[in-house]
Order: sequence, then C-alpha cells, then structure tokens
Amino acid sequence: MRIFPAIDLRNGKAVRLVQGDYDQMTVYGDDPAGIARSFREKGAKNLHLVDLDGAKSGAPVNKPVIEAILRVSGLFVQVGGGIRTRERVEEFLSLGVGRVILGTAAVENPKFAAEMVKLYGPDAVAVGVDAKNGLAATSGWLQTSGRDSFELCRHLADLGVQYVIYTDISKDGLLSGTNLEAYAKLSEIQGLRIIASGGIASLEELSKLSRMGVYGAIVGKALYTGHIDPGELFARYEEETA
Repeated sequence: MRIFPAIDLRNGKAVRLVQGDYDQMTVYGDDPAGIARSFREKGAKNLHLVDLDGAKSGAPVNKPVIEAILRVSGLFVQVGGGIRTRERVEEFLSLGVGRVILGTAAVENPKFAAEMVKLYGPDAVAVGVDAKNGLAATSGWLQTSGRDSFELCRHLADLGVQYVIYTDISKDGLLSGTNLEAYAKLSEIQGLRIIASGGIASLEELSKLSRMGVYGAIVGKALYTGHIDPGELFARYEEETA
C-alpha cells in the first residue's frame, strides 16, 4: 500500500481543517516545502497536496508554493484543488506533478474525467470523491451534489477512471478513525485503485486498509500531532511508490 503524507495549503501555509470546515483550521507551518523535505528525509516517497483556496475558488491559488514543493527531489506528488479544465490539467502535469486530482469538475461531469484519462493516461489523473452523509460534495466540501458517492465511484470505473481518492468528510481531521466499512465496500469495485483519506489515526488502521487491498492511504493530522511516527510509517511501507 502506498502512503501519501498530506499537505493542505491555505494562504501559502500548511494547515489542517476539521471536517472540511474552513473556520476550524490549524496552521502547522509557513514553509510547506520545508515540511515536504522533512517527510522525504524521514522516508516518504509520495506526497498529497491540496490547494484549499483553489478548491473553494475554482482556480489554483497556491501555485508558487506548489512549485517550491515540486523542487523537493525524490517525491511523487499528486495535487488537487481548483483543477477544473483541460488547460489546468496540462499546466500542472507540465510543472512535474505526477498526478492531478479532479474533484468538483469530475463530480459534476464524470465524462470530463474520462476524457482527461484518455488524453493524459490513467496514472496521471485521479478523481477525488468527498462524501458527506454518503453524497459527493463539491466546491471545497462546501456544497453537496446529490450524487450517491458509491454509485459515482462505480460510474467512474465504468468510464475508465482508475484512481479514486475517497474521503469521508465526517471523519476528516478528527483522529477518530477512518470509515473502514466504506473502504471495504469500495474495494469490491473492479478496476478502481482506491486511495483512503480522512481520519486515519493509527498504524493498525493502515494495516486493515492494506489487507482489504486498498491501493493507498493519505495520512495528515496524525503525522502532525505525533499520533503516527513518520519514520516508523515510511519504513513499514518503504517499498511502495505511486
């Protein structure tokens, strides 16, 4: 299983939200590139970046910070937040991003995600499905689409999308444990590589996800608070790269 330490960006800083609430934000550093470098030095091979300002506004805002992070060598970086057009997809891939994450654009128009997969390859494009009470959320988690999140994942698989980052918003940022039942259900969808996100708080949980066959896991707040030791985490999954 691949491990993706997470850096969420707002106003150029590394932050974490609670359940996607922009008013419940903790700042963990004003040097996100330095945090990325620290993860790499401790053994990370992958990185998950989200431009929270971009997710909210509909266009990337923290591009200079993302560019600085991309200059940290040795990391496969996937990026999401405000990437809603072909031009944006191409722009970020040309910067050296390993995989772009489509959120709102893919939820509102799954065929757009399928087109991007055909244009740039299945490994270069992921869809972020963020679930709120079982429904897919959009616009930086501020709105609910009305689409059942599991049905959406099945539809994306049928369209040829291979990578889905699934987040249960109710779990995110609470360190209360992730939604293991949801990932067990998602792991049954043929053709999807599921990346789990939201609430992961222990190595035991990660072992359970790995046994389910989940492709990857995003670990955020647990790394910043010391609930999970980064050296131990990356050593355990050191052979796994995106």
